[in-house]
Amino acid sequence: MTKIIISKEMKRKREIMAKETEIKSLIQELSLLTKIINNDNNIDNSNTSSVDLAAVSEQQQQRHVISYIPTSSFLSLCTLIVQVLDKIGPTMVVLKQDISKNIQRLEMLCDSDPATYSNLMEILNKEAVELNAKKSNSCSKALLWLTRSLDFMGALLRHIAIEPMENMEQIVGNSYEMTLKPWHGWISATTYKVALKLLPDTNTFISLLMAKGENFDTLRDEIQALVSLLVPLLQQLHFTLDLYGLDRLKST
Repeated sequence: MTKIIISKEMKRKREIMAKETEIKSLIQELSLLTKIINNDNNIDNSNTSSVDLAAVSEQQQQRHVISYIPTSSFLSLCTLIVQVLDKIGPTMVVLKQDISKNIQRLEMLCDSDPATYSNLMEILNKEAVELNAKKSNSCSKALLWLTRSLDFMGALLRHIAIEPMENMEQIVGNSYEMTLKPWHGWISATTYKVALKLLPDTNTFISLLMAKGENFDTLRDEIQALVSLLVPLLQQLHFTLDLYGLDRLKST
């Protein structure tokens, strides 16, 4: 009898995993991360939309300076971003490598002293005090570029939801122009320009994002839910990075 119950439970878990998509996983991870951050920083965004947050004054933002972001949860979110980029194919290999490198840099520091570096803010504080934050191999810069990669992914998914019939090259190109290009040197910008020629068509990418039996309306709703969680987090991250003098740094 016990074996039958276990077998049914394993079957149920496999069915759930089969229905799980990267977008759903991102929503779950973001929901958990947002809840942790808001609880630990006494922030209440329950009645504030992402559009409202975009208009918040600097004085109001200062009341919401975050002092705690769980390192492991944030890095799990960034790892899921790599899985979404995998759907686009080898054309995103440069960005995927960059994200993976920055995740590994933060993981290594966190593993060296989990009790201290389980909070991303402690990492920023440490490197700011040591005057190492702006060095090329700093964890502060790793956080900065991971944040910008999240900017890019958010913009890409937003474009897909709004203009699903638009050419994929146009969608990725516009997303890149809005988010990563202002901070890239000419070498990185040239690399991304070449990569745009190797993209799948939009319908193929959308079908890869959807669960079996799902339609585009459902996917659009999921993307909108994802963006509503992602935008406030990114605003908090950018504001915090700006306080440490990092948010305007460009690649060398």
